[in-house]
Amino acid sequence: MNKTSAALSFFDHLDELRSRIIKSFFAFLIGSFIFYNFTDYWLIFLIKPIGKVFFISPSDAFAAKFSLTFLGGFFISLPIILYQIWKFIYSGLNQKEKNFVLIYAPLSFLFFILGVLFGYFIMIPISLQFFLSFSSDMMVPMITIDKYISFIMTFVVGFGVTFELPLILVFLARIGIASPAFLREKRRYAIVLILIVSAILTPPDVMSQLLMAAPLLLLYEISIFACALTYRSR
Repeated sequence: MNKTSAALSFFDHLDELRSRIIKSFFAFLIGSFIFYNFTDYWLIFLIKPIGKVFFISPSDAFAAKFSLTFLGGFFISLPIILYQIWKFIYSGLNQKEKNFVLIYAPLSFLFFILGVLFGYFIMIPISLQFFLSFSSDMMVPMITIDKYISFIMTFVVGFGVTFELPLILVFLARIGIASPAFLREKRRYAIVLILIVSAILTPPDVMSQLLMAAPLLLLYEISIFACALTYRSR
């Protein structure tokens, strides 16, 4: 009887997960459809820091606009996507833990936006200045539109996601899954994982990976400190 109940509960959770993924996907499609009408304005805004971009294939400009449409759709639908994620987590918590969701769910959106702003206004200018500093009379930069939009997407989404790290670890500490001692003990493994994640999220060059990894390592240390404060309050 218990096994049957557990099985039903497990499949109920799978059904709920499928439902929330479908809702998030449709929200993303609607957001992309809405944002498509504004892609030209955002292209002008994004290209302004480097002045001019090029395309070398007939499909490059279309692909860049397509990618930007999806990026904009993601940001428009982000509140709904985060809501679906937290609602799924909410269903598996006890009453005391559910109260934490009411605090951390809105903060997750705020932290993501802070990460996006940090990536766009701080890390992207630093990256562009570094990479373009290698130009010369013999090496003239001709940045293609598709590569540039891909570069922008990597940093803004990557830093948006990485800025969730302190919030996630503090939430896990609040519900008793993580602890400051555990995070300190696993620091070297976390460093390796951070380097791997940075390599995945950034373009295939060492400088971009380090620019992603350095803030992420700092966020991990901040997370340990925040978890310690959480444990004291408990």
